[in-house]
Amino acid sequence: MTDRPARVLVVEDNEMNMQLVEYLLEEGGYQIVKAASGEDALSIARGGEPVDLILMDIHLPGIDGLSVIREMKADPQTGSIPILALTAHAMRGDKDRFLEAGCDGYISKPIDVKTFLTSIRSYLRG
Repeated sequence: MTDRPARVLVVEDNEMNMQLVEYLLEEGGYQIVKAASGEDALSIARGGEPVDLILMDIHLPGIDGLSVIREMKADPQTGSIPILALTAHAMRGDKDRFLEAGCDGYISKPIDVKTFLTSIRSYLRG
């Protein structure tokens, strides 16, 4: 990786959640790219400067997060980018659904501000 800060694409349609994630990532020294829909996420991930990690809300307007994840993981251009589901759905069976769709892991909402950056760092290191 170069000397630039890691770029994290945050896909979140709830403004309050977006602000919290943005604040935490900025405090951690990351560069943030924001998308409020699955369509925007696909466009950003496929064009322009590459991203190093994607935080994907599952419930989005238009294309839902799991569909976006499946599409990204099937695309050679975006398939190797680690994707974490960012979701309030952490019930039995949900983790398996996320992993089957191609997620590399997930972070539950409400976000635990004490462990959030540690989780992000672990996925960026691989």
